[in-house]
Amino acid sequence: MSAVLRIHFTPQDLTRLHLASGPDPLWELVCTLHRLQTTQGRWAYADWHQGARATLVGTPLGAAVRRLLVPLLPRARYLPDFLTPDESADGLDRGLAAVVDTPPDRVARELSLLRGSSGVPAWAARLVERPAREELAKVLRAYYDAVVAPHHDRIHAELTGERALRAHEVLATGVDGLLSGLSPAMRWCPPVLHVDYVEDRDLHLDGRGLRLVPTYFCWQSPVSMADPQLRPVLIYPLRYKRQPAPVRPADASLAALLGRTRAAALRGIASGATTSELARGLGVSPATATHHATVLRDSGLTTSHRVGNTVLHTLTPLGAALLRRPVPTAPVSPGTP
Repeated sequence: MSAVLRIHFTPQDLTRLHLASGPDPLWELVCTLHRLQTTQGRWAYADWHQGARATLVGTPLGAAVRRLLVPLLPRARYLPDFLTPDESADGLDRGLAAVVDTPPDRVARELSLLRGSSGVPAWAARLVERPAREELAKVLRAYYDAVVAPHHDRIHAELTGERALRAHEVLATGVDGLLSGLSPAMRWCPPVLHVDYVEDRDLHLDGRGLRLVPTYFCWQSPVSMADPQLRPVLIYPLRYKRQPAPVRPADASLAALLGRTRAAALRGIASGATTSELARGLGVSPATATHHATVLRDSGLTTSHRVGNTVLHTLTPLGAALLRRPVPTAPVSPGTP
């Protein structure tokens, strides 16, 4: 029988369920390190993996990653919690500052747990000293900038789509529906969420709520903090498998997407929109909205998922990048779609 993390909710916890508003940079960083340490799911990140290896192999950064980061963040049963602080939700700067500011006694305690789980090199003992943590933070930042940051558009677009899906799920089916559909690795049996995990554990939320963090580079297995006294968090993989970046058909031209209505449709889908919401926003019929959504999807700018009885449209990384990039405007004649 597989191990299970049992997360126990009280009625108060159900009202304090929070879905992260954006990527958590340190959790994404940790998950990329785990992707480099295993072949599992490599097909889903093939383009990223190829680029990451080209960036790291034979470089000083690659040597620093092997010597410093992999031993501290192994793909193992235990990870030091101080390296994934709650402050990372507010950005990489805040997260790294929290790593540096970690009290020495906590660093020593968590390194001792890591030593008993998978072992740590002798140099790790110096992390109780602030200058050593400052040097570690520099390596973490350099790794993030080189390996994670170049994929920001894709990560942000995927997580925006995930957030839109979950928001519509809550509206359609309530919190029960949300918790029931998070992942095949989770089963909601009120008032307990059962999560396939690396060990058998019980986590009692006790009114503190739960922060849900969808993570692009998390593959199949959800992750939580080891210390039950810390703010409860659950890192989980996106529902849909990552696919290679869509290729536009040869006869599709972006010029066809620059019409006034279709550009408005793309903007309307930026935060996720159902076909009926898109139609209302554009002031067109559902059939016309479906047509615009189909053109955008076939051009690789959006993707569509069925949620209950509705179809939800979200941006692809290409669509998100197009919206952020200024597009020269051309005169629009009457009747332009």
